[in-house]
Amino acid sequence: MKLVVQVPCLNEEETLPSVLETIPKEIPGIDEIVILIVDDGCTDRTVEVAKEHGVREFVHHSRNQGLGRSFHDGVVRALELGADIVVNTDGDNQYPQERITDLVQPIINGQADIVIGDRQVDRIEHFSGLKKKLQKVGSKVVNMAAETDLPDAASGFRAYSRESLMLLNTVTRFSYCMETIIQAGNKRMKIASVPIETNAKTRESRLFKSMPEHIMKSGAAIVRSYMMYKPYAIFVWLTAFFFVLGAIPFLRYLVLWLSGDNGNHIQSLLLGGVLINLAFMSAMLGVISDLIRTNRVLIEDDLEHTKKARFGKSGTEMLRDQTSVAQFDLPHTQTRTTAQSGETWTTSL
Repeated sequence: MKLVVQVPCLNEEETLPSVLETIPKEIPGIDEIVILIVDDGCTDRTVEVAKEHGVREFVHHSRNQGLGRSFHDGVVRALELGADIVVNTDGDNQYPQERITDLVQPIINGQADIVIGDRQVDRIEHFSGLKKKLQKVGSKVVNMAAETDLPDAASGFRAYSRESLMLLNTVTRFSYCMETIIQAGNKRMKIASVPIETNAKTRESRLFKSMPEHIMKSGAAIVRSYMMYKPYAIFVWLTAFFFVLGAIPFLRYLVLWLSGDNGNHIQSLLLGGVLINLAFMSAMLGVISDLIRTNRVLIEDDLEHTKKARFGKSGTEMLRDQTSVAQFDLPHTQTRTTAQSGETWTTSL
């Protein structure tokens, strides 16, 4: 099997050596390990440092494209290289690369399609109490949307099988973490977790400038991904919400009318009419969005076939083909014995 370890980088010349030096050189069940650096617009010596450490595969961005785009482009290149498994780690050395061996084992053994390194958030010293709580809340929300039970949905230390990457299609450019879990969960992939301990903090996060920004962007990514697969769930609740609110003014008007109050309560009818109209519009949007979801499923089926045609065979399949050709080219011998004389001879085929 062929493993590609992709490392998205943005000016990581100081920490990248530690990352590259701790990536395993040999892993049981893996025949070849390739390191792929995704240069997301680096302006320092990140690329030169990688080359000095023997890296030969790169994806270059002329300017910073974001983590989501870096993941997408890295996966495309990894599949072009024939990867059977793709591991994503970070260039800031926050993840323990030596645990890649444990990360890929469930995929090698056929027990999982995706494996996520559980950072055990409660044990991360440089995380504030608020950040730990938000991480847990975020994981719960993602688990609800994906119908999974993962302890650390935000971890970027992951291993993907080739088959899973053929089915995943990232859209957001902020971060792929939430989106890929929601997609994988709704596509009934097997997702496993491996407990890890992160390394000491080396720098501040470049993914977001403040906690409110992180919450807003992550929340938007979760809602967008969830709506792609279960839009009717959201619009059903919106329809029910507006319908109930709209029914209240109508009931108020009816009660007042039955009680003999002849006052002018046209405002209740107007408000109720507006809210009921919003409920009707939500229901129609739900129908339309569900039709779009159906169309998306069909498009993703076509994308899967397109990817398989584009990226061809995996490293394992190519090795198997080479072995078959080698065996076919070897001279074969056939031994025959005559029934009467018992004479034996060998013929090369």
